[in-house]
Amino acid sequence: MMNQGNTDTPDRQELFLGTLGDPVGIPVIAVSYPQGVAFAGTAGLTVTITTDTVAEVRQTENVIAESRYGNADNVVMTGAHLDSVPAGPGINDNGTGSAGILETALQARNLKTKNKLRFAWWGAEEANLVGSTFYVNSLSEADHAKIKLYLNFDMIGSPNYTFGVYDGDDSAATGAGPGPAGSAQIEQVFLKFFAARKQATAASDFTGRSDYGPFIGTGIPAGGLFTGAEVEKTADDVTKWGGIAGVAYDPCYHQACDSFTPERDGADKAVYAQLRKKYKLVGNVNTFALDTNADAVATAVATFAQDISSIPPRPAAAAARSAPAAVDVHGHAHF
Repeated sequence: MMNQGNTDTPDRQELFLGTLGDPVGIPVIAVSYPQGVAFAGTAGLTVTITTDTVAEVRQTENVIAESRYGNADNVVMTGAHLDSVPAGPGINDNGTGSAGILETALQARNLKTKNKLRFAWWGAEEANLVGSTFYVNSLSEADHAKIKLYLNFDMIGSPNYTFGVYDGDDSAATGAGPGPAGSAQIEQVFLKFFAARKQATAASDFTGRSDYGPFIGTGIPAGGLFTGAEVEKTADDVTKWGGIAGVAYDPCYHQACDSFTPERDGADKAVYAQLRKKYKLVGNVNTFALDTNADAVATAVATFAQDISSIPPRPAAAAARSAPAAVDVHGHAHF
């Protein structure tokens, strides 16, 4: 497996941990993009590789909490992935999203909401959305129908941030297209929030790279926030949010320096010196971006906790889902 090379950032050029999704019966090797190009461009090439590989099944967990109050037939679900890549601790990816929804849950614990609130911290997102996919696929048809919408928060404090809002109606007309019916209405809640703060937003495509994927794939409307990863900030972005053009939204994306001490852990010191002149950073987290997005998280959760009338009803699932034997897919920890 060769890296994809779609940008010049190290994450898309260098050696990487490829994701297969399921076990396979042969060794799998990853190579950098330049090495892959060299292999592909050499006629009659024969390569001999010696590997020391391990294939094993590992266990992970989803952490799910549900409110005491609210109509159990109308579930407003909010999620963020709890894991990071093996390369680093993931202070931004996804410590920010996990912390943002945790604080919202803590603040909401005594609210007598009209609708049921459910919060999920997903396991093994970086290994191909394993935790969220298992959860959604394990729902019965009845339980699936009770989830009226899903809010996803993956990286909401990128140091060279953008205020990305998932493009529920595909108004940007790029990428994967709109989300299921109701996704546009979720997007509008976030756009209204940022407009009130006089903050510009960017349309973030449903690329399938985060835990909303299994939800929208089965017809559940979704929305959320994303402050950017390996893509470089443009000059137009700088006019909207400040920062540094030509530098990734998160220069430490999927690296060891996504930490509380990025420079010590390998970040470009010159880049982070510039970022610290323009923004207040705590480690690899932009505090303004995180604080603003945390308020947006709380606003959306509180809005739908009381009123989901804007979300249109959806057709019943085509086939019932059943949980595997001896597995508790919910694991609710009641507040």
